[in-house]
Amino acid sequence: MSTITTKDGTRIYYKDWGSGPVVTFSHGWPLNADAWDGQMLFLAQHGFRVVAHDRRGHGRSSQASERNDMDGYADDLAAVLDALDLRDVTLVGHSTGGGEVVRYIARHGSKRVKKAVLIAAVPPIMLRSAANPDGLPMEVFDAIRAGVAGDRSQFYKELAVSFYGANRPGAAVSQGTLDQFWLWSMQAGLKNAYESIKAFSETDFTDDLRKIDVPTLVLHGEDDQIVPVKNSARKSAALVSGAKSIYYPGAPHGITATHQDQINAALLEFLKS
Repeated sequence: MSTITTKDGTRIYYKDWGSGPVVTFSHGWPLNADAWDGQMLFLAQHGFRVVAHDRRGHGRSSQASERNDMDGYADDLAAVLDALDLRDVTLVGHSTGGGEVVRYIARHGSKRVKKAVLIAAVPPIMLRSAANPDGLPMEVFDAIRAGVAGDRSQFYKELAVSFYGANRPGAAVSQGTLDQFWLWSMQAGLKNAYESIKAFSETDFTDDLRKIDVPTLVLHGEDDQIVPVKNSARKSAALVSGAKSIYYPGAPHGITATHQDQINAALLEFLKS
């Protein structure tokens, strides 16, 4: 397998397809780089080099005991970009991966970055507080922790349904799509997946978003049951100077799969602009 090793000894798996301008992909929780295959194949066929890695503790990367937080994730992304010497990169992140992209730019700067894309991303912050009354209560995330620490296999099977909006009238989500979500989720280390819940729900990216100084595209489904659009994309788009946003009526959190053709077209247009 293709891997790089971080400073703390964690092995990070990556896939690297095609040639041309570089696009990297940071996946959502608790999945892995394979969740991007629909976008990666499309862009590789359209003249781009596409790179995606498995987050530490997820997929084929090693199950690190420490640094299962946004700083750790951002530093791992930096390690991949540095090891492959990627330049003029468009960083694309979905859900937790969107937080990773935002934290990378805030923490490492944009010297290697040309553009950024946030898809159904968790910033600015998911957790409800006095400063963020639109957020989700801690009880929501405590329930996720309980599900992961308990019967995680069944929890992931049930989570897939709302992730892809299969519980909505008229939804056409295949059993294969739900099954692959379960498969990818079960490949994540238990400790890593558990600790990542705090990372994606309690990290405040407000100041990070203000530091983004590259053209940015925000894509989000308006029926996202996992990361509600009102408290995420709409606020993020307002915090990033000059950001462009596209909202998809009725679309769920797993929009890269359920609306693959529309997302691919939006990415290609943005990359060529």
